[in-house]
Amino acid sequence: MSDQNRLGVFKTYKLYVGGKFPRSESGRVYEVTDSKGQWLANAPKSSRKDARDAVVAARKAFGGWSGATAYNRGQVLYRVAEMLEGRKEQFVREVAASEGLSKSKAAAAVDAAIDRWVWYAGWTDKIGQIAGGANPVAGPFFNLSTPEPTGVVAVLAPQKSSFLGLVSVIAPVIATGNTAVVIASADAPLPALSLGEVLATSDVPGGVVNILSGVTAEIAAPLAAHQDVNAIDLTGADAELAEELEIAAADNLKRVLRPQLVDAADASDSDWLASPGTHRLTAFLETKTVWHPTGALGAAGSSY
Repeated sequence: MSDQNRLGVFKTYKLYVGGKFPRSESGRVYEVTDSKGQWLANAPKSSRKDARDAVVAARKAFGGWSGATAYNRGQVLYRVAEMLEGRKEQFVREVAASEGLSKSKAAAAVDAAIDRWVWYAGWTDKIGQIAGGANPVAGPFFNLSTPEPTGVVAVLAPQKSSFLGLVSVIAPVIATGNTAVVIASADAPLPALSLGEVLATSDVPGGVVNILSGVTAEIAAPLAAHQDVNAIDLTGADAELAEELEIAAADNLKRVLRPQLVDAADASDSDWLASPGTHRLTAFLETKTVWHPTGALGAAGSSY
């Protein structure tokens, strides 16, 4: 049968929550268009219930993921990069359509996103060396500080950089042992929803990353006020929304990352191409300090 005679199969995009692909609890969808206003697909419009379900899934996955060795988490993140490499052409098409980029610029953004997964994979077992260590104290004891993951992190993905920016905010959160509830770009959610398919077929345990699409403010409000969310990344929020969410987050003393300059909600891929540094790795880490007495040896009181 020729291509002219066959019926095209349209892709049904779904949420990614707890390792599964549910439709929105409300049954709502909204139209996603390209830069010229042409219809691309219908994306699920998440509700407050979807947000709460995603938090439950993230909390359930936190114990196992945070308890895994840093080396193992690095292997898992590298596996995601491997899977993305095999589906690169699909993501180039989606990024080009979503962001109105030429094929060459979209390919550069996707290549950079894959490289970023590899970069963060290499940091999983090294961040502890720069964020912790032995503290010099006077006395017969050791004083050691070690970084630990914060917990469940709500992440508002960049609005314009639908894939490179998305990866740049997700990867450091999970690399350090946290779990994430991610709100995709409202106007360009398709690369994020397709990323869920990659995560599901890699080694990332279900619930470690949960991806929601819809109106950012509608989904972010219940997450900012949720008592079981430990931190929130406001990258994808405008100034007015960021202020509202920051106030709501104060109720249970959430960690809040409110990026400036290149991390702004309207940042383009060219901004995200810059070296990410380690500030996103350390943004959602807690420091545990342990005091351990050394004891004394001999009558002279010498210690070790």
